[in-house]
Amino acid sequence: MSILNNNSVPIYLDRNEYNFEVSALVEDVIRSFSPAEFTHYTRCFQRGIKSELSQYIADMYNIAEKNVILGYGGEDILKSVIHCFLRGGDRQRKILIPTYSWWYYKSIAEEVNGTTLMYPLYEDGYEFKYNIPEIKCLLNKEKPDMLLLASPNNPTGNSLTTDEIKEILNNVGQQTIVVIDEAYTLFNTRDISYIAPLITEYPNLLIIRTFSKFYGLPGLRLGYAFMGEKLRPFDAYSTMYLGFNILSEKIGIKALQSTDFYSEKAEIMQQDKELYKKILNAISGFKVYNSDANFILIKYPIELKEKLQLEFAKANIVVKFMNEEGLRSHIRITLGTPNVNRQVIQIIEKVAAE
Repeated sequence: MSILNNNSVPIYLDRNEYNFEVSALVEDVIRSFSPAEFTHYTRCFQRGIKSELSQYIADMYNIAEKNVILGYGGEDILKSVIHCFLRGGDRQRKILIPTYSWWYYKSIAEEVNGTTLMYPLYEDGYEFKYNIPEIKCLLNKEKPDMLLLASPNNPTGNSLTTDEIKEILNNVGQQTIVVIDEAYTLFNTRDISYIAPLITEYPNLLIIRTFSKFYGLPGLRLGYAFMGEKLRPFDAYSTMYLGFNILSEKIGIKALQSTDFYSEKAEIMQQDKELYKKILNAISGFKVYNSDANFILIKYPIELKEKLQLEFAKANIVVKFMNEEGLRSHIRITLGTPNVNRQVIQIIEKVAAE
C-alpha cells in the first residue's frame, strides 16, 4: 500500500534538523534535572576551567581544556571568530569561503565590513570537490586574513580528507586564521584522533563542531571548537567568565556519552541516502549527489520545479529549493525517518512520471 498522503502537521526537511528520538541518557538528564541547580554559578572558573563540558570534551579529544571553546551553537562560535579577527583595523579584511556554501558565512563577514572572496567547488560525476590547487593559488595571491573550509560542505555534502586539509594548511601563511566548519563531520567519520595533532601543528587553526546535527539537539544551541595557540585572543573574546548553562552542559555530556546510539541513527540515514540514489538516479534528468552529511542534494529538470513545489506543499513536506547561482535546479533534502524518505521519493517519482 502506498504511503503517499497528506501529513496533518508540517514535516520540515529544509534545515538539516534531526528527525529521530533523543538518546535515553539525554532524556533522563532532562527529566531528573533539579531547577534548584540554576540558583548558583557553576564555580568552574575557580578551578581554572570554563565548564564541566569543556573539560569532558578536552579529555575525550586528548586536548588541553584551555584549547576548547564553547558557544551558543556552532553558529555563535563561527560568528564570534569572524568578528574577532575581521573587525576593525586600518584596512578592510578578507575572508575566503567556498562557492555553494552556507549563505551565513558571507553575511557574518559583511557585519564587520569584511570582504568575501569565493574559491571554487567543481562537480565531478556524483560529487562536488574542492579545487585545492585553486585554493592554494588564491591564498598566495590574496593573502587573506581568514580562510574558511566546510567539511562536509553545506549544501553539496562533500568532505576534505585529513591529508587534503594538511595540504591546504601547509600553504597558508601564519597571518591567516583557518576555520574549519565540521558541523556535519560525524556523519562521515567518528574518528577524532586527527584533531589534537592538527591544532598542535597548525596554531592558526580553529575547528568548529556542534550538538545540532549528529547529536540531534539543534534546539539546545550548544557548540564546541578546538583552537591552536595563535587564537589565544579569541579565547578571551569568547569565554564566559561566570560559566555556561548548567543544564545544557549536562545534556551535552550525556549526548557525547550516547555516540553509539546516534551512530545507529546515522546508519539508518546512510541506508536511505543509498535508496534515494538507487531510485532517483534511474530517472532521466535527476541526479542525487553523494553526501557525507544528514542531507542530500538532488538535481532535477528545472521545468518540473512548480509541479514539485505543489506536490510537496500538498503533502505538507518542506524541502529546500536552492536559489543560488549554479544550483537553481537543485533541491536539498534533510534525511527524515525511513517512512518520510519513502514518501519524498514517491512524490518525486509521481511528478517525474506525469
